[in-house]
Amino acid sequence: MILCADVGNTNIVLAAYRGEELIFTSRLKTDSTLTRDQYAVELHSLLEVYNISPDEFTGAIVGSVVPQLTTVLSQAIEMSLGCKCIALASGIKTGLNIAIDNPAECGADLVAEAVGAKNHYPLPVIVVDMGTASKIVAVDAKGNFIGGSILPGMRTSMNALIGSAALLADFEFDTPKHAIGKNTVDCLRSGSVLGFASMIDGMIERFKKELGTDASVVATGGLVHYVLPSLKTKMVYREDLVTEGLRIIYEKNN
Repeated sequence: MILCADVGNTNIVLAAYRGEELIFTSRLKTDSTLTRDQYAVELHSLLEVYNISPDEFTGAIVGSVVPQLTTVLSQAIEMSLGCKCIALASGIKTGLNIAIDNPAECGADLVAEAVGAKNHYPLPVIVVDMGTASKIVAVDAKGNFIGGSILPGMRTSMNALIGSAALLADFEFDTPKHAIGKNTVDCLRSGSVLGFASMIDGMIERFKKELGTDASVVATGGLVHYVLPSLKTKMVYREDLVTEGLRIIYEKNN
């Protein structure tokens, strides 16, 4: 069994695989103040919840967009599981040609989700990832990662708006029945959920035009399920796309 850790700005997603089978997936809050030992304790507690022994693991991989946690979590995993943990970085085999201006700038999450999409869906493929940031990336018909777009995340942008406008209060995301809201909360839901859905539809249309052909579209990320019912674009939702990509990358390096 191997452990895949996707370290994001808000959450750390942990997924255990036995071969290609996903055994469990769980989320921890990203906290850069925690030490190696504290994360090791968190991991031990998590394995107890799923009744899994650390001895069952033969390896692990970390993909991180929080540099200060990459080594901390890697060491915590090695302490907890007693196996080697590799970090997705330059020099790691991915099977993905990153055809952008500076491949070293490409985030580990973007590489992993592109690898996952490339290995499971018809090419070309577009990936929509909605988390702290909203990211859209493209893999062309030859399997090259050719770039993408980074936008504010839905929660990130609405928090910024509410924090800057005295008369706006926090609200829960939900699919509005109408685009024209009749009260402040419905207006905020319309602007966030339907606004982001329209933005994603428009961006995907632009991506396909630049690709010069139709493309598969895959959605992932913690916030994407809020907008899925409102999207006009047909797409597949895969929750474990990033950790599946990490699993594939681990296998290529072992």
